[in-house]
Amino acid sequence: MQERIIDVVKIPPVDMPIWNNIEQITIDECGERLLPLSLSDEIVCYPAYYKMGVKYAVQECFVRESVFYKLLEVARSLPNGIRLVVLDGWRPIHVQEYLYETLITQLKRAPIHADKNISELSLIARTLVSPPSNNSKCPSPHQTGGSVDVTLCDGDGRLLDMGTQFDENSLLSWSSALEDTPETTQAQNRRLLYNAMIEAGFTNLPSEWWHYDYGNQMWANYMGCKKAIFGATKPLTIEHLWNFQED
Repeated sequence: MQERIIDVVKIPPVDMPIWNNIEQITIDECGERLLPLSLSDEIVCYPAYYKMGVKYAVQECFVRESVFYKLLEVARSLPNGIRLVVLDGWRPIHVQEYLYETLITQLKRAPIHADKNISELSLIARTLVSPPSNNSKCPSPHQTGGSVDVTLCDGDGRLLDMGTQFDENSLLSWSSALEDTPETTQAQNRRLLYNAMIEAGFTNLPSEWWHYDYGNQMWANYMGCKKAIFGATKPLTIEHLWNFQED
């Protein structure tokens, strides 16, 4: 089998988004459906929050149809023996609320943040978890089905070392944090993931090496697009399927 090669170039330092600017980006919803990633044999679907026992988490990774195909593109571009792992996709609002409130509580307890008010704590929290939002004009990124949390594993299912754990609260979790030691295995693994995802059309949240976006306001911000194509959505329910319409 021919070896697949990705040009693993340096991960550039990128500024965090200006949140007010993101919230002003218009959403022109395209109506794409959500698809379950577990049906693909080419992608490892491991719903991390469900496995951790996080309250309200679902045991599936749903993504928009375009995202599904782009993730397949990424999986097929990786070197032989390396597999793409999706840890989270579409996220229910109740999970977003739980994650955000738990993080804010942890920050309040930390002595280093004892003098900070709630607005300052919120800015710190946003480097790891976006605040939950029921506002259709600015939903949380994972509510759109356009955000994914990803990593890599080998052919035996062993996760590659990325320098930190998924969701680890550390300065080393910033995507470009290992570029001072680019010769290390961790830096090379992170570059491999980053370059494959960017090449497929995703954008990266600079504070999280695992978080990538397509189609939502975060993606539009970093791509310089005037409009996003994904707003808040959710999987089909039995009520939708059994909805009787009058003639």
